[in-house]
Amino acid sequence: MPNFLLELGTEELPASFVSGSAQQWQRLVPATLAEQSLTNDSINVYATPRRLAVLVKGLPVQQLDREEEVKGPPASSAFKDGKPTKAAEGFAKKQGVEIDALEVRATDKGDFVFVLKKIPGRMTADILTELVPQWINKLEGKRFMRWADGELKFPRPIRSMVALLDDTVLPITLVSGSDTVKSDRISQGHRVLYTPPTPSGGVSIPQAEDYVECLRAACVEVDRTQRKNQIKAQVEAAATKQGGYADITEDLLEEVTDLVEWPNAVVGKFDEEFLILPPEVITTIIVTNQRYFPILKSPDYPELLPYFITISNGDPAKASIIAAGNERVVRARLADGQFFYKADLVKPLEDYLPKLATVTFQEDLGTVRAKVDRLCKIASLITNQLQITGEQQAYIARAALLCKADLVTQMVYELPEMQGIMGQKYALASGESEEVATAIFEHYLPKGAGDNLPQTLTGQIVAIADKLDTLVSIFGLGMLPTGSSDPFALRRAANAITNIIWAAQLPINLHKLLAEVVAEFTAARPETPGELLDQLYEFFLQRIRTLLQEEKNVDYDLVNAVLGENDPEYTERALRDLLDALERALFLQQIRNNQTLDLIYETVNRSTRLAAQGDFDKVELEPKTAVKPDLFQKSSEQAFYDAVVQLVPQTLLSKQTRNYQQLVDSLTEIAPTVSNFFDGPESVLVMDSDPEIKQNRLNLLGLLRNHARVLADFGAIVKS
Repeated sequence: MPNFLLELGTEELPASFVSGSAQQWQRLVPATLAEQSLTNDSINVYATPRRLAVLVKGLPVQQLDREEEVKGPPASSAFKDGKPTKAAEGFAKKQGVEIDALEVRATDKGDFVFVLKKIPGRMTADILTELVPQWINKLEGKRFMRWADGELKFPRPIRSMVALLDDTVLPITLVSGSDTVKSDRISQGHRVLYTPPTPSGGVSIPQAEDYVECLRAACVEVDRTQRKNQIKAQVEAAATKQGGYADITEDLLEEVTDLVEWPNAVVGKFDEEFLILPPEVITTIIVTNQRYFPILKSPDYPELLPYFITISNGDPAKASIIAAGNERVVRARLADGQFFYKADLVKPLEDYLPKLATVTFQEDLGTVRAKVDRLCKIASLITNQLQITGEQQAYIARAALLCKADLVTQMVYELPEMQGIMGQKYALASGESEEVATAIFEHYLPKGAGDNLPQTLTGQIVAIADKLDTLVSIFGLGMLPTGSSDPFALRRAANAITNIIWAAQLPINLHKLLAEVVAEFTAARPETPGELLDQLYEFFLQRIRTLLQEEKNVDYDLVNAVLGENDPEYTERALRDLLDALERALFLQQIRNNQTLDLIYETVNRSTRLAAQGDFDKVELEPKTAVKPDLFQKSSEQAFYDAVVQLVPQTLLSKQTRNYQQLVDSLTEIAPTVSNFFDGPESVLVMDSDPEIKQNRLNLLGLLRNHARVLADFGAIVKS
């Protein structure tokens, strides 16, 4: 069973492409081999900054022979008087068979000619020679480039190619204009640590299965997982040696893994005087700008030691020289940071507010200072809606005013990642309260999926106000997200607002708040489209729907039952009370999972569907004004009516306390009575020929529907 090796040798690839291309090949290679019926024992993809490789073990020498049935012309045109026509002869010739091999068979569309062809399996070597260019050309990524004078695109120029089937080189050529790369068995070792046997030589791979060990002998670890584990272990050991703990984030570890071929941890030091800087500044410089690992005094507290760890791709014997070079870079960057920090602290944070008038938020929306004014107004609307007064109200107003002031400080200008973080630091240094300072940091949260949400009430309200201003303003300009295009991250903003409200249990009436904010925006911009508010309502409903399904794992039909489908009363209810919408959705999923929903589904759903035949109001719960008992003809009607009368206080209490289990218990209790109304010995025909009796019965069903609607629109629920 032969093994196949393909390696592309390149110039230094972007780190993002190294892991991305490996993941693509892990999907593409097995799929294309399966299409060709080439079984295998294993497929391993390897990637470093200078190469991308795949090793397939246990391939067959050739495909298995197979049979293929081919449908030909209708029998009536293939044979005349029992003799083959030119149509039959042409079909047989095309398929490479004799006339005798043709078979007439009946189909749904009449008799047709068929032939069963035996197709010999192709040699695996020939198939692989064809597949390799496909594997290369189907890779996707950012910033693909041409080199030489050809059309072939890749993130960096391809300089070599190894293509071995066991010990045999498969003849494959990549052509890019006048530049060609021909396959052989020669790979390249580490740029620094490997010395080839001859000046023009490389690493000769005798057999495909020898690839990993041959490259390791040449100081290249092609196994990405091994390389990652080595880096993590080396960084942790180096940090321990310095008496601290390595701060290893997964993103940094992933990136560094794709920057080196033979990792070697090197410890660098910086002057302790720089520790006066906020830890976040030092960490940003070390991690974000330099891709180094900081060392903490404690794993639970972000106090730093004056050391960092870099992963070198150079000679371990030159570690001291490598450390010194990195130390010079870090020292210069920290010195700049120290200068900016001291310069920013010369004046209080509030004094930076006028400068916000020189920074454009968006061309048609004016400056950041104008945004702050809008943000403050929205924060005030939320504060009033939540009836927040006194000291808390003052905190919110102050945080809203100062939340963007750090954008014009020197530190944030140089390190934009520090916005909010420096605002918090400078606020405290300016004598602002802890509540205000924390809110300035928190109002940017969450920064992405899975990020923390604001924890303080002040931070929550300012965060909602900031994101709501962006949403309304950008929507007001008609710049709605389309497809995957969302340059202002409006979907993320709406998700964040919803998640903050849910997590903090804020009883915000979003329906009313959006209307108020849109009114403010429209007053300042009379040319605003009239459909703006409806667009925002629909946008939020889409985001709520997505969050309930994807993050809260609520079934799609249960989400529809809570948010309503073309039901303005229901959709408005969801926006008025997001907490209630979440609670009802989660409760519905719970009773579906424990099968309680099955106990009431049939009777309530049937009542809901029939009630739609009438015109009974969807919110009325009181039977005494809606139903006329003197029109009853069967005892089942009276029993149904009595049950609904007893249901009223239970439903009202459930609605008031949001104890929906109580409502479900009550609906479960009357389910047999409703079932008897439909199908029992005293059952009735709802659609009676007498219009008054028919309407009376439809109203009775409408009442049950309305009581159930306190929980959900059962007409939208699909039977489990």
